Amino acid sequence: MSYRVVQWSTGNVGRHAIAGIDAHPELELAGVWVSGEDKAGRDAGELAGLGRALGVRATRDADALLAGKPDCVVYTAMADDRIPEALADLERILRAGVNVVSSSPVFLQFPDGVVPDEMIRPIREAAAAGWASLWVNGVDPGFANDWLPLVLTGVCERIDQVRCLEILDYSTYDNHKVLFDIMGFGGDLDDTPMLLQPGVLSLAWGSVVRQLAAGLGVELDGVEERHERLPAPEAFEIPSGTIGRGTAAALRFEVRGMRGGRAVCVLEHVTRLRPDLGPDWPQPAGQGNYRVEVTGEPNYTLDLRLLGSDGDHNTAGLKATAMRLVNAVPAVVEAPPGLLTALDLPLVTGRGLVRR
Repeated sequence: MSYRVVQWSTGNVGRHAIAGIDAHPELELAGVWVSGEDKAGRDAGELAGLGRALGVRATRDADALLAGKPDCVVYTAMADDRIPEALADLERILRAGVNVVSSSPVFLQFPDGVVPDEMIRPIREAAAAGWASLWVNGVDPGFANDWLPLVLTGVCERIDQVRCLEILDYSTYDNHKVLFDIMGFGGDLDDTPMLLQPGVLSLAWGSVVRQLAAGLGVELDGVEERHERLPAPEAFEIPSGTIGRGTAAALRFEVRGMRGGRAVCVLEHVTRLRPDLGPDWPQPAGQGNYRVEVTGEPNYTLDLRLLGSDGDHNTAGLKATAMRLVNAVPAVVEAPPGLLTALDLPLVTGRGLVRR
């Protein structure tokens, strides 16, 4: 069976999703939505950098794409600084009777206990009205801190803590808005960027610790957050801009799910723009990795190393986010309507992707 899929946006994740849809034997690219006039009318293969045409031209006409009744939309439009607009997009698609797999807004990965019910009720109502499903995921939040750690806990006798880490050098992640405006790199250490405003870390990654707790059958008492930043010892350049001497160049934060006064489920990010920063912080395996640490009986450490075919770990992270969504399309289309979590889906594998 073939599922007709529309790709919604062609940015850092979306262009990889187009390549993934084209490579998947059960999927057919039925359309591409873009926000800018400069991309409208261009072939999807060109936008994805495939070096060949796919015969599908990008459009800004969302009504026409939804009227075509695709089986699913892969929604990868950035939502960090446009959450109301992204939620409205998702409601519109669901009410049109079209299933969605999405990389954002990330709190929809497991929203219960993370955001107020009135914030997610319209999404659930839209899904019910359109008899469609929405699944939000990726690699982080997503695979690296849902099924990866939960599978590892299946070989435990006792669990004291599950810690999921992202340990990455972000210098090659060429997105000025994310690095400078949202994460605060290159800014004064006395200024508080959007990501570190009180409650924002818990909004973005509280879904991770709460979903882990749900998967382990644990009711959390609450969620706490903490962070630390380090300055650049001298000015240096990265692809998306200049990091001035003394400005923010490394960030470490935790979102901690608490039970009985101790952290039982922890999400930790260690983000550097140079490998020599924070030498006493957790160090990556390879160029960069996701790590799961289970403390208990026995103790486990699992490192998932990333590397794209271009030699860049950040390319691999973007690709992993896109493929987590694309490969789940058949399962989401066949799932009951509603707002789904990773706990609702069967095991999603790379079925059909082995090169012939």
